[in-house]
Amino acid sequence: MNATVKDIDTYIALQPEEVRADLEQIRQTIKAAAPEAEEVISYRMPAFRYHGMLVGFAAARNHYGFYPWTGRTVEQFKDELQGYTTTKGSIHFAKDKPLPVSLIKKIVKHRMKENIAQMKNK
Repeated sequence: MNATVKDIDTYIALQPEEVRADLEQIRQTIKAAAPEAEEVISYRMPAFRYHGMLVGFAAARNHYGFYPWTGRTVEQFKDELQGYTTTKGSIHFAKDKPLPVSLIKKIVKHRMKENIAQMKNK
């Protein structure tokens, strides 16, 4: 995607039609878990900020990338992430499988707590 994206609505609208509903579901899941979080575009993808960067997501060729902005989170959730491809800082949800909504919410809430704790420690 070469277009300059300024908001999440535009990002989703520029994606292939067959993935828009899933991207919107990821967005709404994050918003439900973190209603005070601010929607932003970071690294040319949808993201949420809550006392610092919270999580991001993006469409890739064969998966949806979910980015908790810290490798610690992937490590802390490694047991629950079995069956998903992960990297140090990302989780891949296969496009041909249902989205793990409850897991996304759990990770978002965890990241909120981390950001609040980090803010208090500054």
